[in-house]
Amino acid sequence: MTEEPIRTPFGFSSTSDDVLAGIDLTGRRAVVTGGASGIGSETARALAAAGAEVTVAVRNTDAAVPVIADLNATLPHPIRISALDLADRDSIAAFVADWDGPLDILVNNAGVMATPETRAWGGHELQFATNHLGHFALALGLYDALAAAGRSRIVAVSSSAHQRSPVVFDDIDFRFRIYEPWAAYGQSKTANILFAVEAARRWTAVGITVNALNPGAIPTNLQRHIGGKLSTPPDRQKSVPQGAATSVFLATSPLVEGIGGRYFENVGEATVVDHRTDGYLGLAEYATDPGNAQRLWDTSLKMLA
Repeated sequence: MTEEPIRTPFGFSSTSDDVLAGIDLTGRRAVVTGGASGIGSETARALAAAGAEVTVAVRNTDAAVPVIADLNATLPHPIRISALDLADRDSIAAFVADWDGPLDILVNNAGVMATPETRAWGGHELQFATNHLGHFALALGLYDALAAAGRSRIVAVSSSAHQRSPVVFDDIDFRFRIYEPWAAYGQSKTANILFAVEAARRWTAVGITVNALNPGAIPTNLQRHIGGKLSTPPDRQKSVPQGAATSVFLATSPLVEGIGGRYFENVGEATVVDHRTDGYLGLAEYATDPGNAQRLWDTSLKMLA
């Protein structure tokens, strides 16, 4: 990464409303996956509050209804709910087929973490299939809509846990390795960043910019498979509005207009590191390597085929 890192006036404690101050999204259309809880619902709320027409794409639409109804009571434009199961290829295809018109913002927010060993479609490991492969298929399916918007953005929600594992290309699906939930999660989060690197290389010329981010440690239902609690010290944890800030920043800020293929944390660009750091801050070298990014893209296409 040779470009100058992006510096912003925001930081660890900034909220989604802070980064949206003065930004008008009237006429913009956005999709937020997993937008019925946690930082997903806050991202959807913030975008809608700034004037965007927002669709939350969720696996459990029944659970989303009361959450979105509460949000809509305070918003200028009601958030829409649409069904999307990222571990189901037919569900992704149906969502894409139902989408009509241009799309300005796609926030790939949904995910699962540290799950028991489970197989999704095609026999693929569940965390890789949901967190990366499903979002990869969704972005490919919505490519024409994103290109039609003229200047659109994809935001890939990764994690500091990408420092737990590179993408192990010889055994992505743990068919030989002994399954370890955190290694599988880390691999899927590395894949989110590599997707941003390669998609930016391929798509920036048509007006689609793609970046990835670490939202921080936020108490949400993402922790349901690890006892429902964070091990992160309280002083390093964020509130939900703070956790959504970097996603919202990348989706809307003029400070990153036309900039892609980068990884952000605490609403600023992260430093590339060559070892796992205290607090897992920074971007692992293997997650920004262009060769890895191209290989993942090709591998993902084969998996979808």
